[in-house]
Amino acid sequence: MAKLLGKTALVTGASRGIGRAIARRLAADGARVAVHYGSNDRAAKETLQAIEAAGGRAFSIRAELGKDGDVDALFAALDQGLSGQPLDILVNNAAAGPAGPIEADTPEAFDRLFAINVKAPYFIIQRALPRLRDGGRIINVSSVCTRISTPIQTSFAMTKGALEIMSRTLANALGGRGITVNTITPGATATDLNEALFAQPGAQSLFESMTALGRFGQPEDIADAVAFLASHDARWVTGQALEASGGIYLGPREALPAQA
Repeated sequence: MAKLLGKTALVTGASRGIGRAIARRLAADGARVAVHYGSNDRAAKETLQAIEAAGGRAFSIRAELGKDGDVDALFAALDQGLSGQPLDILVNNAAAGPAGPIEADTPEAFDRLFAINVKAPYFIIQRALPRLRDGGRIINVSSVCTRISTPIQTSFAMTKGALEIMSRTLANALGGRGITVNTITPGATATDLNEALFAQPGAQSLFESMTALGRFGQPEDIADAVAFLASHDARWVTGQALEASGGIYLGPREALPAQA
């Protein structure tokens, strides 16, 4: 497919996991992809190699989010890589993980979480807007924890809730330019970052029992949904949160016993 031929895309946090799968899928659809990463040079190189081996086009951008000057560094590298081309697609995927339950959280961890998960995407969008073509796409990666209460993810869920509100507000603000703004909300997804969690005894059967489709999500499941939102097919979809979770925690999987 070449639905995105001639388009350019920036995917943050694209060296591993869901971000890598998104970058690979957008490149497979024809986009030239800027692969942003924080510090893992080897992982970023692997993403580029995978894209190029499949016939796609990409370049890498290193910028550690959540630090002073992060957005400046990101866009200096992006502008150099794009060489004057405008931007068509922005995917804010980079995020810091949960800092733990409220009893164990700290002001420092809380501030870092909001700096990476909320402040960074907000100001990345701000800086991207002059570069983003009319009719462009902004896609922010949220989490199913905005719908499901998980005690160890309170501050993390707060950041993702803020991201969804930002997306809905910007969808209205940018509609005049034909720019769509949506969020994608993954559920339990098998990535290297989640490997230790899912490897705990009973974790796999627990998540599978809570999910309507009966399995973990794969990064490609999320990437395919992002590709839809990035395409012309989603031209009439904006301000929405598209859950790509396999139907996690929709309710009891077994029928309730009949009343006597």
